[in-house]
Amino acid sequence: MTFSRRNLTRRRFGVGLASLAAAVATTARSEAALRTIDTHAHVFHRGLRLAPGRRYAPDYDAPLALYLEQLDRSGMTNGVLVQPSFLGTDNSYLVECLTKANGRLRGIAVVDPAVSADELRALDRAGVAGIRLNLVGQPLPDLASAEWKALLGHVKALGWQVEIQRSASDLAGLAPRLLDHGVSVVLDHYALPDQKLGVADPGFQSLLKLGATRSVWVKISAPYRNGMAGEDFAKQAYPLLRNAYGPDRLLWGSDWPHTQFEATQTYAKNRQFLDMLIADKDERAQVLASPRQLFRF
Repeated sequence: MTFSRRNLTRRRFGVGLASLAAAVATTARSEAALRTIDTHAHVFHRGLRLAPGRRYAPDYDAPLALYLEQLDRSGMTNGVLVQPSFLGTDNSYLVECLTKANGRLRGIAVVDPAVSADELRALDRAGVAGIRLNLVGQPLPDLASAEWKALLGHVKALGWQVEIQRSASDLAGLAPRLLDHGVSVVLDHYALPDQKLGVADPGFQSLLKLGATRSVWVKISAPYRNGMAGEDFAKQAYPLLRNAYGPDRLLWGSDWPHTQFEATQTYAKNRQFLDMLIADKDERAQVLASPRQLFRF
């Protein structure tokens, strides 16, 4: 009788452990599904030092508190702050904001190719999850050079991403070379195809093939940066991107505060456009939650 009771107790204990594990897994899935992540926004104020050679500088403030207010109003749980190009490689305000947000936000930094591993590790501890290459109007980097090889090696070791803003025609050649270094790649703003060609741009069509790598993500953000017919373009591009990449490799971003498009854009307007673009609630929820692992939320 004692032996039977002991076995029964063990069986009950095993069943209890299995039930607990199932409950934990269910809770984790539920929490992941409830995540709604804005993967592209900027914060700054006019007191910050501006980078030399900048193409643009805003004449207003877009502070952290105002961005968090946008998230709250739109029911977004998390956000990602992307270092603005006009602040160059001084990521101090970005780090300050990540610290104040206490884990709600992640960051994408802009760094010099010769940055040290210690500097990158410090950014990593602050909540930075990748580097941005804003190559609009800039020469393409020589990824075969020693300093770029070293930088990309550090990025890979940290598990970071490389986010790129550049025309689709150039990305078609650059993105595969980045993948050769073993890093994850994120393409900004629908990959910026030629505005006249839209989805017919050969570069955009070539980038669709990278979905099979499962190491590339595309931001379905800021359709207005793809010309006056940007929303029409987005409606054509989204089904192609979804079929090529899957909803789990598409990232929504508000692009707040919509630099150079402030007069026509708002956070709410861009969030509402997403609801129209992805009418299926489950699919939209998947897109909004998919950045969780990429940005380590």
